[in-house]
Amino acid sequence: MTGSILIVDDDPVQRRLLEAAVTKFGHSAIVADGGEAGLEALDGPSARDVSAVILDLVMPGLDGIGVLKAMRERGITVPVIVQTAQGGIETVVSAMRHGAFDFVVKPASPDRLQTAIGNALKVEAVEDEVKRTSRRRGGHLTFKDMITHSPAMDRVIRLGQKAAASNIPILIEGESGVGKELVARAIQGTGDRRSKPFVTVNCGAIPDNLVESILFGHEKGSFTGATDKHTGKFVEAHSGTLFLDEIGDLPLDVQVKLLRAVQDGEVDPVGGRATVRVDIRLISATHRNLLQQVKDGKFREDLFYRLNVYPIFVPPLRDRRDDIPYLVKHFMDKVAPAGHRLHGISEAALAMLQAYDWPGNIRQLENAVFRASVLAEGDVLTPDEFPQIRAQVDGTINLDADAPLSDSGMAWSSESQGDSAQTDDVGTVAAELDPPARLLQRFGTLRALDERGNVRALADVELEMIKLAIDHYNGQMSEVARRLGIGRSTLYRKLKEYGIDPETGRLDRLAS
Repeated sequence: MTGSILIVDDDPVQRRLLEAAVTKFGHSAIVADGGEAGLEALDGPSARDVSAVILDLVMPGLDGIGVLKAMRERGITVPVIVQTAQGGIETVVSAMRHGAFDFVVKPASPDRLQTAIGNALKVEAVEDEVKRTSRRRGGHLTFKDMITHSPAMDRVIRLGQKAAASNIPILIEGESGVGKELVARAIQGTGDRRSKPFVTVNCGAIPDNLVESILFGHEKGSFTGATDKHTGKFVEAHSGTLFLDEIGDLPLDVQVKLLRAVQDGEVDPVGGRATVRVDIRLISATHRNLLQQVKDGKFREDLFYRLNVYPIFVPPLRDRRDDIPYLVKHFMDKVAPAGHRLHGISEAALAMLQAYDWPGNIRQLENAVFRASVLAEGDVLTPDEFPQIRAQVDGTINLDADAPLSDSGMAWSSESQGDSAQTDDVGTVAAELDPPARLLQRFGTLRALDERGNVRALADVELEMIKLAIDHYNGQMSEVARRLGIGRSTLYRKLKEYGIDPETGRLDRLAS
């Protein structure tokens, strides 16, 4: 008997079917009739027993995507298998972007469901081992530990190193998953407060009625449920660094007290009779446009200028694709101590990862590589280990598993580097990881220039786009026309103009 499987579904019939299936597979089941009840189970006393979640996406109230968002905000890392009757690619992308481990379409076959649960439990076990290994290593994070060879990140590191030498407030901006907390920890680990506390607060994950108490503390009996005195995050971070993530989600009334804390270095605990002085290094982060929020009246202008003394923008992963090979190696090496040693990754797989736009940024890449590394049957990662990514990139680059690779047979391999290659010594393998020119093809782009360097004729580009669309959508002309933004009759007219038979119009039958 393994850990329990939490089933979250508003349909009582579906809950009973899933509970029977899960029990038959040899697991115990915990059932919840909606998103709110599911989150309560993940926050409650039985949360430790939950090893995986089967989550319905379409539910009244808090839906599946809302549950995934809340889990990520609260730091709940239990693998989630989402299920829905709507199996479109957009639904899959949205679920995976928000951290789903796997995706099944109703009604899922018992074999498919059992495989998904088995894979989730396997990954969860390895993840626990990786966390234990990371805790044993300990140490302070510095900018030397950041895995990057991208010019876009060079500026981030230069700004961060300068900021570490001072004590001014810093605002780190960037999309979710780009590594804003990593930059904050590197600043703290490089400065003179490196041996002091580093306290993090996700402002977006705190209920509005508890934000003030959690940040500034409260006295015993100051409100219903305040059975003990609480010091607050500002006092916890005294002499060290306080990292306020998603600062843009703070309520306006709390922003007033935060402004005073930043200006005067004093906080007022809820129910307290005296102010408490604190000495902290404040680093804030947000994925929102705070200046626009100021204009919209959702963020105080005076607080914005207090926080935005030293802004640092962390670019998204799609703007620093050169980092992807190094990040992939780093994430694969993290899994290695748990007994999942891989020899490398194929060029086709690496090209696919570089072609994808990664809306969830580094967090999404890490999850994808972690899953692939744990579940891989061979000793080299191939495109088959990234099914969700492949579904979106396939047809735009060559993902043939038998396509020629580099001289070593891999994009990188442990044999070419030696067994002593370390995770943090990425500079040693920089030359071997430089991607060949053919890997620089980008997802969703067409060649604009001809062999002589002149702009290609519009008709040629149009024909190439039509061919690509016909192949990508398997000759379904209605879908091709809809995706190209033209009428079906217009599509057929253009096919005739280019001498293409509409009845057979698959790409492999088209004359170039």
